[in-house]
Amino acid sequence: MKTVYAIPNCNTVKKALDWLKANKVAYEFHDYKKLGISNAQLTIWSKQMGWEALINKKGATWRQLPKETQESITTQKAAIALMIEKTSIIRRPLIEENGKILVLGFDETEYKKALK
Repeated sequence: MKTVYAIPNCNTVKKALDWLKANKVAYEFHDYKKLGISNAQLTIWSKQMGWEALINKKGATWRQLPKETQESITTQKAAIALMIEKTSIIRRPLIEENGKILVLGFDETEYKKALK
């Protein structure tokens, strides 16, 4: 079973969920706001993609951080601590199956390749 990690009120997530429904892709939804995310899970993802790919530097959460905080995110450990504290900073949606990241973000072409 695929798991979609995200927050429900994000426009990009809504597009992704609409695509999944339209294409009859079964999934479970993991809401970061309600369920959080573990250090262990973020470490696994960081090994697969690199911690840099997991942080959404284009989003409001990143832009609202003080410049000193932004500049301090230079290691996986610092990035994971930030992602646990501010789950909205994690790029979304992240779709995983059997411990492997299938896609990160929403791109219809990538979804067609990875999820059909």
